[in-house]
Amino acid sequence: MVRFTVTHNTSQRSSFALFISAVLLAAPGALCALAQESPQVPPPAPAVRKDAIIVTGTYEPIPLDEADRAVSQVPIRSQMLLFQSVIDALKLDPSLDLQQRAPGGTQADLSIRGSSSGETLILVNGMRMNDVQTPHHDLNLTTPLDAVQSVEILRGAGSSMYGSDALGGVVNIVTAPPETSEIRVRAALGSAGINAEGASLAGVLGKLSEQLSLTRDFSSGFRFDRDYRDLGAGSTTLYKWGRNATAVDLGFADRAFGADQFYGNYPSWERTKTWNAGIRQNLGDRTEADFGYRRNTDLFVLFRDDPSIYENNHVSESWQAALRRREPLGGSATFFYGAEGYGDSIDSSNLGHHERARGAAYASLDVRVLKRFSFSAGVRDEIYHGMPGEVSPSVSVGYWATSKLKFRSGVSRAFRLPTYTDLYYRDPGNIGNPNLRPETAWSYEGGADYQISGRVRLQATVFERRDRDVIDYARVTPAGPWQALNVDRLNFTGAETAVRYRLHSSVLDVSYAALHGSGQSAGDLQSKYVFNYPVHDATVGWAGVLGGVTARTRLGVLQRLGHDTYALWDIYAARAAGHVRPFVQLTNLTNADYQEITGVVMPGRTAIGGVEIGWPAKTR
Repeated sequence: MVRFTVTHNTSQRSSFALFISAVLLAAPGALCALAQESPQVPPPAPAVRKDAIIVTGTYEPIPLDEADRAVSQVPIRSQMLLFQSVIDALKLDPSLDLQQRAPGGTQADLSIRGSSSGETLILVNGMRMNDVQTPHHDLNLTTPLDAVQSVEILRGAGSSMYGSDALGGVVNIVTAPPETSEIRVRAALGSAGINAEGASLAGVLGKLSEQLSLTRDFSSGFRFDRDYRDLGAGSTTLYKWGRNATAVDLGFADRAFGADQFYGNYPSWERTKTWNAGIRQNLGDRTEADFGYRRNTDLFVLFRDDPSIYENNHVSESWQAALRRREPLGGSATFFYGAEGYGDSIDSSNLGHHERARGAAYASLDVRVLKRFSFSAGVRDEIYHGMPGEVSPSVSVGYWATSKLKFRSGVSRAFRLPTYTDLYYRDPGNIGNPNLRPETAWSYEGGADYQISGRVRLQATVFERRDRDVIDYARVTPAGPWQALNVDRLNFTGAETAVRYRLHSSVLDVSYAALHGSGQSAGDLQSKYVFNYPVHDATVGWAGVLGGVTARTRLGVLQRLGHDTYALWDIYAARAAGHVRPFVQLTNLTNADYQEITGVVMPGRTAIGGVEIGWPAKTR
C-alpha cells in the first residue's frame, strides 16, 4: 500500500488562473448583453439543439436538458468533414484529457476529471470497448466516422449502470442508420506525407438500412520512427419489423505505427488489429437483448530495426451479453432491471494465458416530471471469479427552480478491475503485480443549468472523487523500472463551467475545467500516470455556416501538473452542399511544442486538404 503527495507550481497556476478568471467573468456579461440586444426567437443552430436526445447516463432516451448528471453531446454526422476522426470530438470538452501518442487516433489514452485512462469507460452504442490487455488500446475503435451520429460524454462515476472502469466517466459513441441512399468517396493530402482515402456506400430499402465504409490513412511521419498506416472497414445494419428492430455493427481496424519513446527511450514499432461485432435486438417496447464480441492483437517490437532483441505478441478476446427490461409503474415512474455477463481472455508471449468471467444484475427506479422534478436511484452487483464482488449504488436528483434554472446533484460508487498488463506484464522497464486489488471510488457532484434566454445557456458543476487502491506504476529512481502497485488514497476536487451562445447560423462555446488532486506522502516515489492530469483546461470553440462554407474552430489552453502552459488552435472548413465538397483541416496553428504524454513529442503545425464527392448532392 503506497501513498503519494501532490504539490502544485503556484506561480504558473496563479497566472493562468487570472487569465481564465477574467475570460469567464467577462463572458457571461457580454453574452447576456448580446442576448438582450437580440430578443427575437433564434433560428436553428448547427450544434446541439435544446431538444437533443441523449442515451448515456440514462436507461432510456431523454432530452439533454432533463439529465440529472453532467452529460454533453457532440454532433458528428451533420459536420463530418470537420473531424479527422472521433478523437477530434473528444478535444471539445475540457473535462476530458486526451493524451495522444500519435495523431488521428492511431494510439491515445483518455481520462476524465483526473482519472487514469483505465478509469474511463469507452462504449459504442452502450457496449463496452475497453481492452482487457491494456487501456492503451481502449480507443482502438472500429466504428467508421461515416456511421457516427454523435459522441456523448458522462462526466463522473458510471459503474452502477455500466460496471467496471467507469470511475472518471463514460464516453459513448452513438451510431445511426443512414437517412438516404448515397455514395461518397473522399481523398486528402497533407503535411508529413499524409494521404488519406475513404469511401462510403449507404442504402435505404423499406425497413432495411445498410452502410458500408472503407478508410485508409497514411503518413511518412513528422519525425524519425513516427510514421503510421491505418486501415479500416465497417458495416452498420438496421432492420425494423413490427415493434421490433435488429441492429448489427461490424468493424475491423489495422494500425501499424512507429512508436519512438512511447514506452521508454527506445525506437519501437507496434501493430494492432481489432475486430468488433455487436448485435442489439429490441423485443417489443420494453425488452432489449445485446451481444458483443471484440478481438485485439498487438505486436510490439522494442527496437524497430532489430526485432530479435525484444518482441511481444498479445491476443485478447472479450464477449458481453445483456438482457434489459423496463416496467412503467404508472404516473411518472419507471423501473429498470436486467442481467449481464462478461468473459475475457488473453494469450501472450509475455503475459501468458489467462481468462476470467463475471456476471452482474442491476435495478433502478426513475421518477421524472418533465420541467419540474426528477429522481433516480439504482444499484448494481457485479461478481467475478477470484475477486470479491463489487456493489455500485447511485442516486441523482434534478429540480427545476424556474422554467430556466435547474439544479442537479448526484452521488455514486465505481470500481475498476486490473488489466492483464497491470497483473502480469514484465519487461526491462515495467513490472506488473499479480496481487493488485480492484480500484474503487465514491463520486459526489452538484451543478446548475441556466437558460438565460433562447440564445444563452450557462452550466456549472463542482465535484469530488475519493479514489482508493488506485492502480499506478511507480519507481524510486529515474533509472529504475516502473512497478505496478495500489496507491492507498487519492482525492480529486474540481469545477467545470460552460457558456453557450447561439447566433443565427452558428454557436459559440466557452468552457473551463479546474482540477486539484491530493494524497498522502510516500517519500521519493515517482508516479507514472496518476499525477499527469491538467490543472487548468480552457476551450473556446465556434461552429457555423458562412456563405456556403461550414466551419469549426477550437482554441484550447492547457496546463498540466508540473508542466508549462501551451495553447493549440485548430480550424476545419468544408463546402456545405453540392456533389463536390472540398475541405481543409488545419491543426496546431500555434505551432506549439508540446507533449501530452511525457517524452512523446507531438506534431507541430499541420495542414490537410482534400475533396469529397457524393451522389446525390448534399443539401444544407
